[in-house]
Amino acid sequence: MYQPAITGTGVFTPQQVITNEELVVAFNAYADLENDRNADAIAAGTMDAIPHSDTDFIFKASGIRQRHVIDKTGVLDPHVMHPLLRQRADDEPSLMCEMALDACHKALARAGVDADEIDLVICAASNMERAYPAVAVEIQQELGAGGFAFDMNVACSSATFGIQAAADMIRAGSVRKAIVVNPEICSAHLEWRDRDCHFIFGDVATATVLERSDDATGAWFEVLSTRCATQFSNNIRNNNGFLRRSRPDGLNDRRDMQFMQNGRKVFKEVLPLVSAHMLGHLSQEGINQSALRRLWLHQANKTMNDFIGKKVLGRTPEPGEQPNILQDYANTSSAGSIIAFSKYSDDFAPGDLGMICSFGAGYSVGSVLVRRH
Repeated sequence: MYQPAITGTGVFTPQQVITNEELVVAFNAYADLENDRNADAIAAGTMDAIPHSDTDFIFKASGIRQRHVIDKTGVLDPHVMHPLLRQRADDEPSLMCEMALDACHKALARAGVDADEIDLVICAASNMERAYPAVAVEIQQELGAGGFAFDMNVACSSATFGIQAAADMIRAGSVRKAIVVNPEICSAHLEWRDRDCHFIFGDVATATVLERSDDATGAWFEVLSTRCATQFSNNIRNNNGFLRRSRPDGLNDRRDMQFMQNGRKVFKEVLPLVSAHMLGHLSQEGINQSALRRLWLHQANKTMNDFIGKKVLGRTPEPGEQPNILQDYANTSSAGSIIAFSKYSDDFAPGDLGMICSFGAGYSVGSVLVRRH
């Protein structure tokens, strides 16, 4: 048995940014257009007018101030209200692959590992750009990695589930070095025309290098243990199954083909599920909650994270014990907890303990207990 270690992480951040102020202007213009178009039905009481959004509502509901996206022009056009993503030719690298490579190269450089040393690539994300061939195999080829590759989808928990799969294979000896990459184009499956959720998501890609601890050349995090759980629920759902393309003709414009959630039920059901999962993981390892120096949580909603942090630590987290990147990145699905880990882990001293945890549709929960070396 070999000891798996996290030796490097990388983050690709799109250059384009949409602030809450920009988003509200676009949404309200769209709402006015739709309300004017349906004025007779609204007056007759057969249709409800679309209410305006505002920045106070967005920040209070989520803690988000801005989000990075691949394309903002389509999102901010009240006649379009979704990103305009060019359909790529079959002989071109896919958009997900392009994003993934940037994050992978950063993670490999941080780990001091060459791409041809990697013998496992897992592309773990909430939506894949295509059904097949696997995006992971494309990334493997463009990266120059060896071994094998496969895609994985466990919605917002994809990264932690991918880390468990890679860690288990390293532990068993079937692979020596792996990279788990999470290219999340969340803007393409968000319904930007729905006031209740139009502010939630952003785009990003993260990558995590795992290898045998004996091979680690710098500071590293021992993967002490991982724990995953799933429980079926319809309260977070996307019936499309693939990224939305530019459709100016409006075909297949069903609301259930984009991101949907019953926010109140999610809040009520997910919080105790995640808190119990994390505490159970610690108990399983014989570790007291007071021993944790930091939690790197899925970046879904600040109120949710504050609640979970308080439950898991048994007190209100001190500044720095539960880093929040929501205000800058918004919800980036599976990548969120890895962004937090990548940005807020270098200050750990040898022996310090922390837990990466993500949760989302499924329901799914994945946790990774790590110790600094």
